[in-house]
Amino acid sequence: MARAPEAAVNAAHPKDTTSLSGHREAEATLLAAYRSGRIPHAWLISGPKGVGKATLAYRLARFVLAHRDPLSSDVQSAASLQVEPTHPVARQISTGAHGGLLTLERSVNDKGIMRNVITVDETRETIAFFGSTAAIDGWRVCVVDTVDELNANAANALLKILEEPPQRSILLLITHAPGKVLPTIQSRCRKLALRPLSVADVAAAAAAAINLASDDPALVAASEVAEGSVGRALGLLDGEALKLHQRTADLLNTLPHVDPRQLHALGDALGGSDRAPLAAFLDSVDRWMSERLRIGPPEVSLAQLARLAEVWEKINRAARDVESFNLDRKPLVFSVFDLLSEATR
Repeated sequence: MARAPEAAVNAAHPKDTTSLSGHREAEATLLAAYRSGRIPHAWLISGPKGVGKATLAYRLARFVLAHRDPLSSDVQSAASLQVEPTHPVARQISTGAHGGLLTLERSVNDKGIMRNVITVDETRETIAFFGSTAAIDGWRVCVVDTVDELNANAANALLKILEEPPQRSILLLITHAPGKVLPTIQSRCRKLALRPLSVADVAAAAAAAINLASDDPALVAASEVAEGSVGRALGLLDGEALKLHQRTADLLNTLPHVDPRQLHALGDALGGSDRAPLAAFLDSVDRWMSERLRIGPPEVSLAQLARLAEVWEKINRAARDVESFNLDRKPLVFSVFDLLSEATR
């Protein structure tokens, strides 16, 4: 059952992924909007991490840039947003060479370390992009992956584009937490929520991403516990990661009281530089928090939910620091459970 943790690392980037598992209704919504000739200039695509939001965004970008006339017979008769990988536009997008597409995402700083946020300077590239002469096909598309990672100044810079969108422009804003997106940004976007995928769709999408058979035993096991997220399934492909995921989930279910010896053992299991164990730990915490903030157990008060939301922000910041600067992981484990123990008392 064990599989090398590099399997998830080698997964294709969404801009290179031309197949889509599930989300047929969402795809049909985008196709109908484009086919009408009056597609909204901005979309807020939301859903859990790893369900295919970016894949769908790039899928629309490819289709629009490959079919510049929404009223053409090709568009009007299209059954999906599929563009063949051999199409010139698909190849240009894959290599980052298409002048009609801009991707706004976190980047590395001058020391080679991944930034925690998307900066205002990077966001200002969208102003220059949309303010320039239209690309050769007449459309300009910007994918923001994710809007959650914009700092305050960057969000305000993006808002200027949303307030005065140029002709034949589309902004595709991806978010894992739509409730945290600025109301001023939300109000200027058409909302499109993606649901978690079925186990079969998760397995199919993950298999396509890493060129693996969808009935591979490790892949099936990971898909069954991934709760509809392809990203989670890929992160859990390693057998040890699956065990660590369950180990973390079991400890979280004992809150607010946790056995210190088990915490020490969990911290030791996260040692080393392999990212798979850390990813499995953070994913388990993220799922636990998300579930409680989404529905909240009946015995949990609104004040406790507010504390949990605040703690979630602190945990996310600490986790990003550990990942970015390759810090010792054991203190993070204790810090996470200390914060959660206090918040759930």
